[in-house]
Amino acid sequence: MSQLLPLTARGAQTSRRGRTLAGPIDLSLEGHGTVVVMGPNGAGKTSLLRLLHGTARLSSGALDWACGTQEARHHQAFVFQRPVMLRRSVLDNIAYPLIVRGSTKRAARAKAEDWARRVGLGDMLHRQATVLSGGEGQKLALARALIIDPQVLFLDEPCASLDGRAMREIETILQDAKARGTKLILSTHDFGQARRLADQVLFMLKGRLHENSPAEAFFTHPTTPQAQAFLKGDIVE
Repeated sequence: MSQLLPLTARGAQTSRRGRTLAGPIDLSLEGHGTVVVMGPNGAGKTSLLRLLHGTARLSSGALDWACGTQEARHHQAFVFQRPVMLRRSVLDNIAYPLIVRGSTKRAARAKAEDWARRVGLGDMLHRQATVLSGGEGQKLALARALIIDPQVLFLDEPCASLDGRAMREIETILQDAKARGTKLILSTHDFGQARRLADQVLFMLKGRLHENSPAEAFFTHPTTPQAQAFLKGDIVE
């Protein structure tokens, strides 16, 4: 298996209809651990994740993985804030990524059953995925992403609108994935979650990267006035 990281962005920018959504970004991500992207609403967090993942068009600059782009896409996954559910059972939703990669249905379903149990959906295998609760749906989305053993997993607000119990369960799944060596790159508005999960923090504002710091340094001594105000709970524009 090719090594994906480091991922290097040099002046990377994504735009739509003449409006810059994120960038230009200069950034290098490597090693293991969890990178948390923070910033107020509209700061460009989701656009940055989509740009790095490759689902947002690179309008200028360069974005390079340690291996080829096609190889990199094969070994990464993305979990959206509102995951898309196929009109199939929980089991078949989780198995789907393996089947499209050429696995037999029997092998894919066996591995999917194991992953369903890992994330707490073992008693819902034959339930229609479209009727799951928010927390159950997010667990399914995580299982569907992690079943391919990604080297890098992007997550856009994975615990938005979830209650405390569901958030704790999702964070446990993420910490387990991190312990197995998956690089996590996620956005969140939740300061507590960021403090619990982050090894590195990227602070975004108006589509630009304002800070890139180890988590402890960011939360104790942010270097920009904007980040200082954000951490105090002030409105940052």
